[in-house]
Amino acid sequence: MANRLASSTSPYLLQHATNPVDWWPWCDEAFAEAARRRVPVLLSIGYAACHWCHVMAHESFENADIAAVMNANFVNIKVDREERPDVDAVYMEATQAITGRGGWPMTCFLTPTGEPFHCGTYFPPSPRQGLPGFPELLIAVREAWANRGAQVQDAARRIAKQLSERAAPPAESAVDDQVLAAAVEKLAAEFDDQHAGFGGAPKFPPSMLLEFLLRHHERTGSKRALSMAERTCEAMARGGMYDQLAGGFARYCVDATWVVPHFEKMLYDNAQLLRAYTHLARLTGSASARRVAEQTATFLLDVLGTAQGGFAASLDADTAGVEGATYVWTPAQLIEVLGSTDGQWAAELLVVTEAGTFEHGASVLQLPAEPDDAQRWERVRAALLAARAARPQPGRDDKVVTEWNGMAITTLAEAGGVLDRPEWISAAAAAAELMLGTHLVDGRLRRSSRDGVVGQAAGVLADHAWLIEGLLALHQVTGEDRWLQAALPVLELTQKHFGDSEHPGAWFDTASDAEALFRRPTNPTDNATPAGASALAAAFVTASALTGAEAYRAAAEAAITRAGGVLAKVPQSAGHWLTTAEALAHGPVQIAVIGAAGDAARVALERAAREAAPGGAVVLAGQPGADAPMLAGRDLVGGTSAAFVCHGFVCDRPVTSVEDLQAQLRSG
Repeated sequence: MANRLASSTSPYLLQHATNPVDWWPWCDEAFAEAARRRVPVLLSIGYAACHWCHVMAHESFENADIAAVMNANFVNIKVDREERPDVDAVYMEATQAITGRGGWPMTCFLTPTGEPFHCGTYFPPSPRQGLPGFPELLIAVREAWANRGAQVQDAARRIAKQLSERAAPPAESAVDDQVLAAAVEKLAAEFDDQHAGFGGAPKFPPSMLLEFLLRHHERTGSKRALSMAERTCEAMARGGMYDQLAGGFARYCVDATWVVPHFEKMLYDNAQLLRAYTHLARLTGSASARRVAEQTATFLLDVLGTAQGGFAASLDADTAGVEGATYVWTPAQLIEVLGSTDGQWAAELLVVTEAGTFEHGASVLQLPAEPDDAQRWERVRAALLAARAARPQPGRDDKVVTEWNGMAITTLAEAGGVLDRPEWISAAAAAAELMLGTHLVDGRLRRSSRDGVVGQAAGVLADHAWLIEGLLALHQVTGEDRWLQAALPVLELTQKHFGDSEHPGAWFDTASDAEALFRRPTNPTDNATPAGASALAAAFVTASALTGAEAYRAAAEAAITRAGGVLAKVPQSAGHWLTTAEALAHGPVQIAVIGAAGDAARVALERAAREAAPGGAVVLAGQPGADAPMLAGRDLVGGTSAAFVCHGFVCDRPVTSVEDLQAQLRSG
């Protein structure tokens, strides 16, 4: 049996390389083999940090008897959803349409031409809780294919046709101040007034909604928007979803009170939350928000950083097959590490109880209040962190995904500028160099790499959008023109290959010359990460402010108008759209600082601009006569460094003092 996964750049596929299942990667040859054998395709989709993916792998894919049934009756394809989000998207839509729900592991049965006819998620090795056993399901599908093959294939074609018809983009709908204010009201109706966050269990970090609420408050003064953002940030940072020892956030909490997380840590969550906490710290001066931002950035650099300068995709939920084993504690374990006095103090501080808050009497660490003795807490934290480092550690999915690295580049550059952490900006620049030097191949962008070896999967819309946004963020914070010059060709490439020519403002998630699936994926809704189209709209806004190109602003406005119905009806699924719409409604704000390099007045003005600029603003500093479009034609004022503030098409008078600059930004 050929080991076709052994050379993969996906750690998830490598986890399955030694299964007794005769796995194929996603490729034309696999479907040709299914056609030759006249058997269905069994498509299994998951990702490396997925707990239930591991469970199904152990129960079924490592079972020789079950594998024998799979091999005899199907061509089996294994896909990493993070490496092939396009494949995941179209079959997730099919799974949700057929079953009413989705998730991972995802299990789909396809015709040899790729149309789905039966889909599901996790299946146990024997019937359990209303789910059929996986072997029984395999036999039932085999018999249906053998005895009613023509009917099955007709049904698959109908499903594919119906899904394609449903994929039409939404009708255009204007997004104005009323829509943005109504979104805040709808979010307020979903707000958990007791525990913060939105809705009930499970609770996910509402990263994009937090950024929207903060931007809305800055533009309108809405106290309700600020309160929801502040309370949610505080609750998440105090609870078990946040790693109280090392920083960084887990994927979500299984309860409504932010106590017990699902322990996997994703790059995309932490990159987005770094932006939200940095913004909150800048806006309110919150020491707690600044601490969380600093610790989250440290987590990105120290734990997810790769030798090539990029950022790894995730940490696993499991350690040696046990979920959360690295992170949870009992009172006895605290005393063993810290001694009786400090151990009891830490147990009370961190809500570690005899009964436990997790499983088997263990507790997830929480920090409901700031310690009364900061020095003691730092000593205790360091000792617990050292002891935890000696435990078995969760696996790391070290593939480097363009989209999520673009997010990290963006937020590290922004946060580094706001919080005066040049090492974060340097890390962002190193990741950008990796993207441009390794992921950009013959002028086209690839989705991922591992150990410096680029994968074969083509970049999707979100990969392009976030790389552009990251490069533009670096241009702003460094003042180096090379980042702008690297971003604009990628933006032009994206416009050429991803636009929907029949529906202005709509965008496909795959390129016009990408591999054809049974339908071309397009999804305007934000989920765990921003939709590719909303990320691109944000990049258009930034590019328009930096270059003055009206075409970019028009493209952003068209995209937001196309998604307007989503913003109005389901703001919970439009967080990044809303943040982008807020930036446009605010101008966007542009702050140009002109002065000689190293001039103290210029340094002070730039620092004030970055600290006081609202979310979605662009800030750029340079010397008189600089070539950057945003700086062109601007000069010193009375021989002194000056700041120029504009809101969209309207500019204020230039100012030379920090106090006047801050006043202009407050009044705007």
